[in-house]
Amino acid sequence: METQKIENQEKKSLWGSWKSFKTRAKIYQVFVHLFALAGLAVLGAWAFFELGFTKNKGGVDSNNRYLADYKAEGNLQDSSKLFEDNMQNYLNLVALGQVYPTNANLIMEAGKYAEGPGAVRQMLYAANMYLQDGEKAQVYQQMVHDLKQVLSKYDAKPTADHLIPWMNEPAWPALKVAILKDKEVIEEAARMTGVEPRLIVSCLVGEQIRLFNSNREKFKQYLGPVKVLSVQSQFSLGVNGIKDFTAMQVERNLKDTASEFYMGKQYEHILDFNTESHEWERNARLTDYHNHLYSYIYTGCILHQTMLQWKRAGYDISNRPDILCTLFNIGFAQSKPSPNPRCGGSHIAVNGQEYTFGVIGNDFYFSGELAEAFPMMNKSFVDE
Repeated sequence: METQKIENQEKKSLWGSWKSFKTRAKIYQVFVHLFALAGLAVLGAWAFFELGFTKNKGGVDSNNRYLADYKAEGNLQDSSKLFEDNMQNYLNLVALGQVYPTNANLIMEAGKYAEGPGAVRQMLYAANMYLQDGEKAQVYQQMVHDLKQVLSKYDAKPTADHLIPWMNEPAWPALKVAILKDKEVIEEAARMTGVEPRLIVSCLVGEQIRLFNSNREKFKQYLGPVKVLSVQSQFSLGVNGIKDFTAMQVERNLKDTASEFYMGKQYEHILDFNTESHEWERNARLTDYHNHLYSYIYTGCILHQTMLQWKRAGYDISNRPDILCTLFNIGFAQSKPSPNPRCGGSHIAVNGQEYTFGVIGNDFYFSGELAEAFPMMNKSFVDE
């Protein structure tokens, strides 16, 4: 009993002492204790980390040898075997697309931004790491093997020549350089007329090839040394050979809301004149040797107006560059909508072989040439 009384007295004494402290002193003591505990926690965590209790010692991946080989494989580059490298990539992508189309598509898209086939080969090699075992792996490997076997049966004898014969003409590389110089104005004209730039270039290629081969010696002096486009200034005008009466009809079509060729209110003023001398100004616009913008604007208008004429008659030729180039070449008077349009136009002889304007335009459009500067678009024309 005595002991319990003493303990109770001591407790009362401590509580009394605590109650006798001022409020600030009590709060101060609480914070001191809290900070002390926080400090101990930090020191404990530091010690725990430094002693290595949190470290993941890791290990060697089971695919290490495969990845090491992959690195060596990726360093093998032989520019003389570019075709073979690309073909092997395509075969593997075809096989991969049968089992994992998502990955095949991702690799194919990424390859568009890579320099050379090496990057695609590396991506395929990395993907193949997950195709070592299992049913899909067997399907993939068997397909790659079978595709190689099919190709090995044929002695195709690859050639450096272009598949499209007229593109083997020595003037073609120089013409491409000349066209690229006009990239910005072609794109501006395409924006103003609501026409795909590549379609305008298709008409330009047809006209420039025609000009070059009609008087080779004369046009060699432009296209060869200085790589510039030929500008006509007599019967036909500009780099695209537009007749003055065709240009006048284009201008009328822009304003005539009742015309089958009418493009819409947003296009009505794109060819407005700045002077009262329309004939002089039109000629000056089209024959400007330094700026071919108006040649491309008139070309875009002709293409757009012709497409609308046929569309309103119930025939969609917006995805037919062969027909559109043909109609650009033969003129509005010959544009008669029908269910079976025919590709043709002016006959153009190149190295003893004869082509038509429409075929040359179509050849370029689908050739892949200059695709980086003038890509194929989902729509050739802006919707009405």
